[in-house]
Amino acid sequence: MTITFNATTRKTQGTGASRRLRKAGILPGVVYGSGDAVMIEMNHNEMYYKLRAEAFHASILTMTLDGKEEAVQLRAFVNHPFRQQVQHMDFQRVDLSKKIHIKVPLHFINADVAPGVKTGGGKISHVMIDAEVSCLPADLPTFIEVDLADLQLGHSVHLGDLKLPAGVELCAHGEHAAEAVVATVHVPRGAVEAAAAATETPAAPAKK
Repeated sequence: MTITFNATTRKTQGTGASRRLRKAGILPGVVYGSGDAVMIEMNHNEMYYKLRAEAFHASILTMTLDGKEEAVQLRAFVNHPFRQQVQHMDFQRVDLSKKIHIKVPLHFINADVAPGVKTGGGKISHVMIDAEVSCLPADLPTFIEVDLADLQLGHSVHLGDLKLPAGVELCAHGEHAAEAVVATVHVPRGAVEAAAAATETPAAPAKK
């Protein structure tokens, strides 16, 4: 899936100029890397709705800048503290022949049939929602699937358990990185407390 958006070179700079652009429904931004940084402007509403799509954050995007296409990656964006308004967006140019580092969302499946949930009465806890990977842009997955079908009560899925697409590697560092917990299934706290209370409650005296 190719995600595209339009941008034009921004001729005005500064806080005042950016404020005027926002009032006119125009979103200021910047694109940098592999050359000079270029100040850009985009249609606010178009980008606001694109940001709501998960894939927009973890894909190589096609930016049409002044009629010329460039491969870019979203690096940062700033939202207004209380208005439904994006205030600024940063993009980085992508060299399609070089590996990139990017966070990819995790999609959890089969949680409802996991033994720890279905028969053990446990609850799934998502410790991670994304994983940083390294790959060529052409190999970048939209998401990584985490299958919970075999997860037992008290057990966990670790980074090292993830099945990665061809050409994709985890960027996790450290000797025990593969052991980092992605998801676990545990007994809900309320159930533990209820069970403990039941064992501590003295039995009623037998009637004579």
